[in-house]
This record gives sequence, C-alpha cells and structure tokens, in this order.
Amino acid sequence: MRMRLDGKVIVVSGGASGIGEATVRCCSEAGASVAVVDLDRKGVDAVVNAVASAGGSARGYGLDVRDERQVQDTLTRIEQDFGRIDGLINSAGILEGAQVDLEAFEEETWDRVIDINLKGSFLMSKHVAPAMERSGGGVLVLISSGAGVRGGSSSYAYGASKGGVHGLSLVLAPRMESRNIRVHAVCPGSIDTPLKMRVVETQAQESGGSAEQTRKSLGKAEGVGKVLAFLVSGDADYIRGTLFTR
Repeated sequence: MRMRLDGKVIVVSGGASGIGEATVRCCSEAGASVAVVDLDRKGVDAVVNAVASAGGSARGYGLDVRDERQVQDTLTRIEQDFGRIDGLINSAGILEGAQVDLEAFEEETWDRVIDINLKGSFLMSKHVAPAMERSGGGVLVLISSGAGVRGGSSSYAYGASKGGVHGLSLVLAPRMESRNIRVHAVCPGSIDTPLKMRVVETQAQESGGSAEQTRKSLGKAEGVGKVLAFLVSGDADYIRGTLFTR
C-alpha cells in the first residue's frame, strides 16, 4: 500500500534546505499541501517553485523560530491560508561551534544554537497545537539527533540542544494525547546536508582528510524525508515514541 497524505496540510520548518527540503518534496509527492517555513526566504521561494513545477501544492513563509510573535502570527496565517493544520515537522536547526574547546566556546554561539534548536521547537509546538486541535488532531514531529541522545557531538551547544529537543518530545507526548495529537522525536544519523557538510569540511581541513570521501558514507536527506512524511500520515497511527534513522 502506498502511503498517502491527500487532504492533509503539513507545516515543515527549516524547509528551504537539507532534511527539511527533502521532507517538503516527500510530503508533496504523497499528496499533501505543504507550508514551507524558513528564515531563508529565497530558499523557501525556490522550494515552493520546485513543488509547483512538479504539480504539487505549497506556500512559503519567512520565519525566525526564535521569535514567539513571528511564530504565532505565521502559524495563524498558515491556518487561515489552508483552512487547517494536520502536521508539523520541525526541522529548523543549526550546528555551530563544531570542534571548539570548552574554554573557548562563546556564550553567543551557545545561546544562538539553543534558541533556534530548542526554544524554536518549543515555540512551534506551543502555537501549532491549538490549530491541530481545531482540525481534530494531528502529528507533531520534532527533529532531534543521535547527538545528545545516544552520544556526543562535535559541538557542546548542538548536543545539548538536541538532547533538550528529545526531552521536550517526551514531555509533550503524553500531554498531547488527550488532544488527539501524536508526538515523535526523530533522530537522524549522519546525513548529507549543507549543515553536516560544513562540519565535515572543517574537520577535513583540520585533519588533512577528504571531505568528499566522508560524504560517500553519509545517508541521503530524501531517506529521512520519506520517514518523516510517513510519520505524519494515518498509516503511522500505531507508532509511538522516538525513531532513529541511519
């Protein structure tokens, strides 16, 4: 049976690149109408145009997930534009401070990573839940990582933020159940995305290794996108908790 999202409205934050972009395409191909949300407005427009060229339905929205007023206003506008919200895949995130020693790690970098990755996940969850409830329920998917959940990270801030996102999902899941909202954290492994490749290139420069050789061992963003699109579908109704991908 082929998974379908016909009639569903799915919000994808961080949808201008990487896993988010792949998820937009996978959701659209499955029949969903997609709200593409990202701080990179040019990237959003490019993704929306690509979806339209492929015969899909998408609209773009510029958003800084650290700003509660922006989050609230944007999600209100999405609900008004589409008439409902059935799913959120919150993949907006950054990785900064890779390979920086503890004593040299700047507070500004720490705050920026925590604010986008963890605070952004909280704000998006907070303001999408009422819209989902008005639609009769929905699915909330937060993108965590193996970093901070199963092991360490190249960045103190990134590992801490993703561990926090995972913890947030564990608190949300039982409390959203009565509102007919299913909650998951998804922890991707090493995936070929612009964010990951910036770290790989930095590590290669420091070690004298080959970034392209490392790239060959990375998973594809589309593979994670297919998992995420499946999770917001009715076919995933019996799945619970945290999922790990390659």
